Amino acid sequence: MKTKKVIVVPYNEQWPKEFEKIKVEIFAALGQLTVSIEHVGSTSVQGLWAKPVIDIDVVIPDNKFLPQVINKLKNIGYQYEGNLGIEGREAFRYDNKPELMLHHLYVCPQNSKELKRHLAFRDFLRTHPDAVTVYSQVKREGASLFPENIDAYIQYKSPIIEKIYRRCRL
Repeated sequence: MKTKKVIVVPYNEQWPKEFEKIKVEIFAALGQLTVSIEHVGSTSVQGLWAKPVIDIDVVIPDNKFLPQVINKLKNIGYQYEGNLGIEGREAFRYDNKPELMLHHLYVCPQNSKELKRHLAFRDFLRTHPDAVTVYSQVKREGASLFPENIDAYIQYKSPIIEKIYRRCRL
């Protein structure tokens, strides 16, 4: 589910509630196969401007459970897409879930480096309002400069993301 138009909006207090709705559906399907279900990405950080898309990491004990997870997620309308070139993060798409906010769903084993990056980035931003302000500004600029080009938008914000990762010691 690649973004076509780059739209960045102010933080919305409804995003955590929207995450919880999605989480309930996923947990009902996966139950004990999950270690946790994490709200990650920009919509998980209060005050951060974001594309209005919820990013979710479903944490599983290890990849030996992935076939079961793929099957159970398929039963509730998610299609497995592989890791899309990012090790330690398996992507899923869906076609018709109008009752849920637009979201990206990933499954990660609990020892995944990518999961650790997502959580460290989120947790750092949640405790560093100065970084939220700067990152929000870069995101607004990028969306303004590249409203029709997600790849250019991502490239534009890459330097600030790398700077934040360094501050997270990643």
